[in-house]
Amino acid sequence: MTATMTIGDFSRATRLSAKALRLYHQAGLLEPARVDPHNGYRLYSADQICDARLIRHLRSLEMPVDVVRDVLGAPSRAGRNAIIAAHLSEMEARLEQVRMTVASLRSLLTGPEAPIEVTRRRVAAEPAVVVREIIDLADLSDWYIAATGELEQAIAAGRVRATGPMGGLWDSELFLDERGEAVLFVPVATLPEPELPGRLRAELMPAVELAVAVHRGPDETIGEVHAALGEYVARHGIAADGPVREWYLDTSDEGVTEIGWPISPPD
Repeated sequence: MTATMTIGDFSRATRLSAKALRLYHQAGLLEPARVDPHNGYRLYSADQICDARLIRHLRSLEMPVDVVRDVLGAPSRAGRNAIIAAHLSEMEARLEQVRMTVASLRSLLTGPEAPIEVTRRRVAAEPAVVVREIIDLADLSDWYIAATGELEQAIAAGRVRATGPMGGLWDSELFLDERGEAVLFVPVATLPEPELPGRLRAELMPAVELAVAVHRGPDETIGEVHAALGEYVARHGIAADGPVREWYLDTSDEGVTEIGWPISPPD
């Protein structure tokens, strides 16, 4: 016969409060081995200590109750581990977002070490191979990684011969409405054959007038450059419709990105 424990002893063994044990009972996560029909006291089995400790750890990682239930009901250790690993990946992504937000806030408080230089440039029309799609802002990171991979694979295979660094075009609606057009491109000497793989297409990139500034460093501080460009364009009254254009000159963690804000052409 399995040994039973009072709720007090079970709480001491698992470091779960009586309140938490009641909640997990109501949620169907950890039902007592037996409930005394006369006084309603909950009695737990010593065999439940392992599950109780697992629940405590998972909840300390902010795992939702429904997901904890899936972990406990997983048919195999591999299935259980897969659910936990997926949650840990989500937590790591949230932690990275918090880290980026903290870094951005610190840079906002301290300001850039030196004034951000803004110049004006006319970019001529040029042929390019592009990936162009309407996306949700929440999907931007995954879309960027996938589109970059397609372009790099085509370059490595010799299907595309780039004449300059990869770049991007980002519509205002993508940030204003959280859904809009995103474009990644590589310039080429001439438009290649029409049978390009996957989502790749050959296009002629239009000429454009830009206010240009350079961002050096991690993505967390790129907002400083966008802010400087927006302020410059507003102060000079030269705003124009069109997407922001970027060139990725160095894609390492301490990278270099050239950012162009569309402006009206000079008289």
